[in-house]
Amino acid sequence: MSFRIVLLALILVFATGCSTIKGWFGDSKGKALEPAELTDIASPIAVDRAWSLNLGDGREKLGLRQKVAVEGERLYVSNDDGQVLAINAGTGDVIWDSQAVKTGKTGNRLLFWRRKTIEAGLSGGPGVGNGLVVVGGRNGEVIAFDAETGAERWKAASTSEVIATPLVAGGLVVVRSNDGRTFGFDAADGTRKWVFDRGLPNLSVRGNGTPVAGGELVYLGYDDGSVIALRLADGLLAWEQLVAEPDGRNDLERMADVDGELQLGLSELYATSFRGQTVAISTTNGEPMWNRDIGGYGGLALLADRVVLADPAGTVWALDRNTGSALWKQEALARRWLTSPAVQGNYIVVGDIEGYLHWIRADDGVIVGRDRIENSAILGTPQVSASGTLFAITAEGKLAAYPQPQ
Repeated sequence: MSFRIVLLALILVFATGCSTIKGWFGDSKGKALEPAELTDIASPIAVDRAWSLNLGDGREKLGLRQKVAVEGERLYVSNDDGQVLAINAGTGDVIWDSQAVKTGKTGNRLLFWRRKTIEAGLSGGPGVGNGLVVVGGRNGEVIAFDAETGAERWKAASTSEVIATPLVAGGLVVVRSNDGRTFGFDAADGTRKWVFDRGLPNLSVRGNGTPVAGGELVYLGYDDGSVIALRLADGLLAWEQLVAEPDGRNDLERMADVDGELQLGLSELYATSFRGQTVAISTTNGEPMWNRDIGGYGGLALLADRVVLADPAGTVWALDRNTGSALWKQEALARRWLTSPAVQGNYIVVGDIEGYLHWIRADDGVIVGRDRIENSAILGTPQVSASGTLFAITAEGKLAAYPQPQ
């Protein structure tokens, strides 16, 4: 695994008019970007891996934040070979694959015929709901499968690569494409119901956050540093709010992406920006309730009394939900390019660029557990099932399951 290649994929996307960046990794200064060395944990908790499964290679250099979708006792996951799999969450056994052709096992590695569901490869992780599993591809294609059987239900097309996980809600499938457009497709047959179009800056972090539904609205973060609320029924703009001002002398300085997971409370929405701002926004009118000069390229995790995020330096922060004041910070994971946090019981879990998962106590920020899935970056947010099991995927396609530590 090349740390330098993945780091570039995380920082930059393919920008018009962007000059070559020289000297980032070719001299002694590059060593300052290497991940902080991990130290022994004084009193570690027992972190047990229940099972793992190799899903296929080919994602690492794409910088995709792949993650599983969890529904009940099943996981749904896609790979860059154009396949969608349904997996038993308890055992790791494959229930169905979207090819419906031939499946075999050799040890712990799956073998499939190479007829692809989407020839250009799948980019965003699957979205699940209303009996559907929906995926998007690098060619803009959108495919819906029957969640029970894996049979293809319909196909539709967006106008660009689909990086974000589709949202299934309110009888619609909401798909964010990489050119700034968001589509509302009928969940029954894939008919396009509406499209919302918004321009993009020249340079942005690679990745789009998953749309979030709340009541009659759907919320999205954008590369210009804003959060918008669309009416789910027709895609019309209800309100927008700036999280971070994209100012600066050049495109790199103006990067203010809101790309990670948004979190929805009872009447407030939480968002964080690559530019270093985190905001609580009223869902009623889009007005900010508080803002804090701490932010990240990833998303947020939401607990009863706090929100948790990782900033670009690798510091993990817990902020009070009501005021935004810092409750604690954990700085031992510097420069490890952490994922958005996940909540597993009393622990916060983040993945890093070297394939490690780190368990952090939610009440005080102390690191208490660690496990390495493999020597490959974890880019997508770990997901936790209703039973408390955590699932994470590396950039080379290894999926691992961890029961909740006791």
